[in-house]
Amino acid sequence: MSTLKLTIAYDGTRYVGWQRQAAGDSVQGLIEEAVARLAGGPVSLHGAGRTDAGVHALGQVASVTVDVSHTPETWTRALNATLPADIRVLRTDVAADDFHARFSATGKTYWYRLICAPVVSPFDLRYAWHVTYALDVDAMRAALARFVGRHDFAAFQGARTDIRDTIRTIETVAIVDTPLHGLTDLAWPTLARPATASASAAAPDRSPLAAASGRVLTFAISGNGFLRHMVRSVVGTCVDVGRGRWPPEAMTDLLAGRDRRLVGPTAPACGLFLVEVRY
Repeated sequence: MSTLKLTIAYDGTRYVGWQRQAAGDSVQGLIEEAVARLAGGPVSLHGAGRTDAGVHALGQVASVTVDVSHTPETWTRALNATLPADIRVLRTDVAADDFHARFSATGKTYWYRLICAPVVSPFDLRYAWHVTYALDVDAMRAALARFVGRHDFAAFQGARTDIRDTIRTIETVAIVDTPLHGLTDLAWPTLARPATASASAAAPDRSPLAAASGRVLTFAISGNGFLRHMVRSVVGTCVDVGRGRWPPEAMTDLLAGRDRRLVGPTAPACGLFLVEVRY
């Protein structure tokens, strides 16, 4: 028997989430089926985190025990030949027998992408929350810093959860503010045309949407663990701070209040990425 550690990336747009559900395709279910076909029988796949419907991953980790001998490279190649193109096994490692993707993890890093611009290309919208209003980024950074440390995050978890221990430690936070560089920012080639062609027939030097101005705000949050919807609730609340609903120092009272009804909205799933799992 061998325990495999799979490092996985996926576009979560069309999936019901990582975890198997009664209806709909899940990332866990599809990978589990792919491993079972190669292993010659049913297997149980365990993920480091249960990303919600629409959430993406750059570095999800899963573990599975198999009773067949293939090289790690063979596993990676064979699984990717079977899986949908929006789920990729980046690498396969043989782990210690007691390795468990969830219980062996010591920390995770999430990114959340927000685009602040009047107009955004539809190709950028798949991987970011688009807001059209101005935001005070300095105030948002000050609010986000209030979450660093060991706190009770009961107010920032999703509803209808049976989690009793809601204390988590946030190790590092940051908001990276950069100009919008999406597909629409790429320079278009100037195409050659016959001398008789009219000037109106000339190909544009750039995409029509390339002139749209905007900023990309990337929230980077690392901690020892996260509650369901926790990162998205933190981001949604920080955005409310950026809009002037609360001062940054109000985050301390919101944490202490432990009341989900008082905090900001849950940011859309499309902007969230599980970037790294640490062991």
